[in-house]
Amino acid sequence: MELWFSLVAFLLLCSSLHALIKLFRTTKKLPPGPPTIPVIGNFLWLLKTSKSFSNVEPVLRQLRAKYGPIVTLYLGSQPSIFITNRDTAHRALVQGGSAFASRPLAVQATQVIFSNHRTIAMIPYGNQWRILRQNLMSSIHPTRLNSYSPCRRWALEVLKNRLAREAKLGRPVRVVDHIQHAMFCLLIYMLFGDEIKDDDLKRMPYLNAVVLETLRRHPPGHFIIPRAVVEDTKFDGYDIPRNAMVNFTVADMGWDPKVWEEPMEFKPERFLSDGENAHQVFDIKGVREIKMMPFGAGRRICPAISLAILHQQYFVANLIRDFKWTAENGCDVDLSEKQDFTIVMKSPLMAFISPRIN
Repeated sequence: MELWFSLVAFLLLCSSLHALIKLFRTTKKLPPGPPTIPVIGNFLWLLKTSKSFSNVEPVLRQLRAKYGPIVTLYLGSQPSIFITNRDTAHRALVQGGSAFASRPLAVQATQVIFSNHRTIAMIPYGNQWRILRQNLMSSIHPTRLNSYSPCRRWALEVLKNRLAREAKLGRPVRVVDHIQHAMFCLLIYMLFGDEIKDDDLKRMPYLNAVVLETLRRHPPGHFIIPRAVVEDTKFDGYDIPRNAMVNFTVADMGWDPKVWEEPMEFKPERFLSDGENAHQVFDIKGVREIKMMPFGAGRRICPAISLAILHQQYFVANLIRDFKWTAENGCDVDLSEKQDFTIVMKSPLMAFISPRIN
């Protein structure tokens, strides 16, 4: 028993010494961050500061005020770098080309969930990623979006029939359940269909503004999938190691008061162009500059961005046209959020619905 205890203690000591030597030998100038304990990293500091590892955003805001727009946290022995400023994010993701286009190395815990990081979202940047993306884009290219019109119509009819049955019962509906069911039906049906144009949606600028404002104020993820540099990189005077995880604070960029007046208010009108700017379309892909990035930016931006926005417009327009919606008990809708697989409503929307009389 004593022999095994001594052996385990010796291995732990060697591991700690190896981490200390590696830490002191490194000449890299990583972005600044809070004090770090070898091997443990910033876990104890985070636990003391935020009381929860999942609520890191307030901590990052404090660190940004103290250290600047790029900060480093050690979640264990590996650095996690957070870029918290939209201008810095634009230099990294868009102007930096392929520099920040890769993904962190696969770890054992995520290999099963992400197919050993061989899916289009998780595969490292390179030839395999290019082939996967080209294959996907051949199916969802904007020029082919109209070909999926029958899919949308069929899924909408499924959703409307479910809602109509609930409306007859006169009880509040848990909206998210029906929306998720419709999205599942849509995915199943998307292998079929002839071309039907969706020109009506192009004549609804306020609908588009509502969708964009929803994505700005309530992005489905407060961080994009972590990036990694393709090789050790010098950026803004700091060293970004190839094995580091690089994160971007999506929500805070969309709430930047320097860009958006009253950023925490829901105001679709901010996306309506008029006067001298009537010819401009909001650059949600962040090519010119990043004002918000719910779908990411740069070379690893979500390839289905056009399809996602079209589906949001289509379902919202038709559900508002065909049903009257009233919050349960006539109360204001609680828009507070919580982290699930994505960011969701903390209190799921319960609404009374009734068919509109045409």
